[in-house]
Amino acid sequence: MARIAVIGAGMGAMAAAARLAVAGHRVAVFERGATHGGAVRRLERDGFTFDTGPGLLHLPAVYRDLFLKTGKESLESCVELSQVDPAGRHVFADGTAVSLPNASRAGVLAALDEALGAGAGERWSALVGRAREAWDATRRPLLEEPLWPDWRVLGRDPYPAVRRRGLFGRGKGPTTATLAEVARRELADPRLVALLESHALAYGFDPRGAPASAAVLPYMEQTFGSWYPRGGLRALADAVYARCLARKVEFGFGAEVIGIVEKDGRVAGVELADGRFAEAEFVVAGIDPGRLAGLCGGREPWGADEVRPVPRERAAGRLTVCLAVRGARPEGAAHRTVVHAADRAAELAGVFGDGPGPRTPCDRPTVTVLRPDDPTTRPDDAHEAVTLTAAVAPRGLDEAAATAVAERMTDVAEAAVPGLRERALWREVLPPTEDTLVAGPALAGREGRFLRPGNRTRIPGLYAVGGWSHPGGGLAHAGMSGAIVAGLIVNGDDWHGST
Repeated sequence: MARIAVIGAGMGAMAAAARLAVAGHRVAVFERGATHGGAVRRLERDGFTFDTGPGLLHLPAVYRDLFLKTGKESLESCVELSQVDPAGRHVFADGTAVSLPNASRAGVLAALDEALGAGAGERWSALVGRAREAWDATRRPLLEEPLWPDWRVLGRDPYPAVRRRGLFGRGKGPTTATLAEVARRELADPRLVALLESHALAYGFDPRGAPASAAVLPYMEQTFGSWYPRGGLRALADAVYARCLARKVEFGFGAEVIGIVEKDGRVAGVELADGRFAEAEFVVAGIDPGRLAGLCGGREPWGADEVRPVPRERAAGRLTVCLAVRGARPEGAAHRTVVHAADRAAELAGVFGDGPGPRTPCDRPTVTVLRPDDPTTRPDDAHEAVTLTAAVAPRGLDEAAATAVAERMTDVAEAAVPGLRERALWREVLPPTEDTLVAGPALAGREGRFLRPGNRTRIPGLYAVGGWSHPGGGLAHAGMSGAIVAGLIVNGDDWHGST
């Protein structure tokens, strides 16, 4: 039995902790904040509750596996999980709207044809079919296995190029195009382009630079469905935390780690801000690479020939507006509505920039509106809790600027919730912070620039877990990150992943 110190109580860190405890290790989690869950947060006020991190769960099999491997109670026995149907409603810049059914390729095709015109569904379905090829080619190395030592082979984009007619037509080899280029070439209709690019934006990716393999993002959602736990995504975090406690994982909150201690060429424990030293044979760090390097005395834990951490300035921020609303939620209202930006170019420039100058939020950004049919989120059935989110630049929004963007977001959201401004009792505006930057999942292509640093580090006994390390961000990917780290510690660094 080894002593293992886990830094941070995010979803990936807790997933690793529960699996390691079941394997017989003594696990202690040190979290500098006051609670668990990392980016899976909740705002509570006056009987209203809001998810202020992820709003839906995709690939629930990751957490089903976690609960199966760490105890007798299944995920569904601990969390009331249900599919959201429709998976989402989309309102485009020209006023066209379409509701897409959950986990139904045929249903999505029919809905797009009806709303956007004959042929729209087939074009979208063909793209999703090609995305499946990219998913099948990279699912194991990008989700289930430790990052390959020869990671550069993943720099080749697995998304298949479309066969073109004529003498110079190409075959179906991998493409070198960006997601935006693929969208324009294969979808043509600006509304379908907006639909595809909105999936990338939701994960913090700029479609103008993201690889074509980012098409796996809508493929995942359309294939495995969108799920919501009663009580919000925070209920999932609570269930994982409870599972850790049941497996005798120790938690210390308000316990800031200020240094990783090494002895004889490997980790020996962690130093805490209150002067304590926690001895450990292994350290699992569920924090961003910049902070991890600081804990290692400024020495980066990844070598020059390994995948480098993603610069924080390349990440997108997320601005969240929580609205307490009077009036009952209408029967049949969509759980999630995406109201698309009128000027996508201006939006992307405002979030990611077009040059060295300052980034200015566009007037009408893409706004995701969440209004769950969940009695636990509201004081009674005469009210509802509505959450608005939009991608923004990761920094530079002061309180006044954030309030101005929130005003515009509320105007945009009227397309999803008529009369929203008049119905609002109060609102809370949550601007982006360093702790809420959007870390997208690892993607193949673009010479490996969208991969994440490996879970193994060059310091023996030190492992990285969570959204800023392999296999990247998102609830499912964080859960798999925990599974990979636990597998490496339990089975040794030559472990190649689950079979």
